[in-house]
Amino acid sequence: MSLDKNKTVFEIGRRTRLRNHEVQRMLEALIEVWMEELAAGGRIELQNFLVLEVREVDRGENAGQLLVGGKLRRAPRRVRQVVVRVSRRLRGRLRSKS
Repeated sequence: MSLDKNKTVFEIGRRTRLRNHEVQRMLEALIEVWMEELAAGGRIELQNFLVLEVREVDRGENAGQLLVGGKLRRAPRRVRQVVVRVSRRLRGRLRSKS
């Protein structure tokens, strides 16, 4: 099963009895706020669920090459990545489902 945006909006609307367009506006605003926070190098922590944070990774001297506009360019040595860590509670639930 996969939970996409439309299914999420429908399910939240069903559980809260809010109108789907209200849920959709809220969800889109939430995603925008989170993207702004991560782009600024911040961190998002949802207690008992997960933590999203941005880390800068040094890929060293052999970072490789990128094809840009038909030309090979050196890939950046340092890159920013979003790291996801699950909470102990979620980790426990994932293990018990196996």
